[in-house]
Amino acid sequence: MSVSTTAIAQGVRTHWRTDRTPLLRLGLLLLATIATIVFFMTINTRGNWDFVLPFRARKVVAMAIVGIAISVSTVAFQTITENRILTPAIMGFDALYMLIQTMVVFFFGGHTLLTLDPKMQFGVEVAIMTVFSTALFWVLFLRSRYSLYLLVMIGIIFGALFRSLTNFAQRMIEPSDFAVLQDVGFASFNAIDESLLGVATVLVLASSLVLWRALPELDLLALGRERAISLGIDYQKSVAIVLMATIVLTSVSTALVGPVAFFGLLVANLAYLVVGSPWHRYTLPAAALLGVMALIGGQTVLEHVFGMNSTLSVIIEFVGGIAFIVLVLRRRPT
Repeated sequence: MSVSTTAIAQGVRTHWRTDRTPLLRLGLLLLATIATIVFFMTINTRGNWDFVLPFRARKVVAMAIVGIAISVSTVAFQTITENRILTPAIMGFDALYMLIQTMVVFFFGGHTLLTLDPKMQFGVEVAIMTVFSTALFWVLFLRSRYSLYLLVMIGIIFGALFRSLTNFAQRMIEPSDFAVLQDVGFASFNAIDESLLGVATVLVLASSLVLWRALPELDLLALGRERAISLGIDYQKSVAIVLMATIVLTSVSTALVGPVAFFGLLVANLAYLVVGSPWHRYTLPAAALLGVMALIGGQTVLEHVFGMNSTLSVIIEFVGGIAFIVLVLRRRPT
C-alpha cells in the first residue's frame, strides 16, 4: 500500500525541525555570501560611492541571477536523473546556443549579430532552447513514456549534431565573422546586458519558486523511480514539473552569459558536501548561495588581483573540469 505524498511531506518537515546542523551551515553560508557581496561592493572605491555602488550593484544582480539559475537547475536535474555528475548542459543547450549564433552570422554576417536588439536576441534564444527541450521531453517522456535516461541520451546525440553543424558552418564563413563567433563562444559574466535583468529575474524567480514548492517531491524522486512511485508519487507529473523549471533556468542562464559546462557541477557537489544533508530544503539554497558567492568572489579576484588579464569563465571551466574528473574517478567500479 502506497504512502500519500502529504504524509511523506509531513515526515520530511518533522525531520527538518529536529536536524539543526544543516540549517546552521546554511546560515553560515548566507553570512559568507553577504560578506562576499559587501567586499565586492566596497573594495577600492576611493570615495566614488555615487558611481561605484550603482555600477557594481547591477553587476551583483546579474551574477546572482546567473549563479542561482545554474546551481538550482543542476541540483534539480541531478535529482531526477539520479546522477551527480550530470548537468543540464548535457542536453545540448550550449551546442544549440552556439548553433543559433553561428546561423545568424552565416546568413546575415557578424555585424548583424553584434547589432541585434539584446531583448529580441535574448527572447529568441530562450524561446528556441525552451521549445526544443520541451518538444523532446514531450515526445520521448510524456507521450511515449520512454525512460528518462533515453531522453538524456537523445539530448547528447542532438548536442553532437548541433556541434557538427556549427563546425561545418564556421568553416564556410569569413575570418572576421569567425572572430565574432569566437568571442560569443565563451561565457562572459562581466558584460551581461542590464536591459535583460528584469525579464531574467522574473523567469529565474518563478522557476525557482516552482522547484521550492516541489521540495517534498524532489526528496522522494532522489530515492529513485521505483521507490518514489511506491511512496505515492505521480512520477511522470513530478518529473515534468521539475524538468520544465530546469529547462527555463538553463535557457535563461545560457542566453544571458553563454555556455557554461562545469560551473553547475562544481557548485552542486560543493553544496552536497557543505550542508551534509540529502534534503532539498538545504541543498537548493546552499547551491544558490555557493553559485552567487563563487561568481562574485571570482569576479572580485579577477578584477582586483589579476587586473582583468583573464576571464572568469576560463577559470570556472578549468576548476570545474578538474572536479568532473575527480567525481568520475571516485565513481569507477573497484
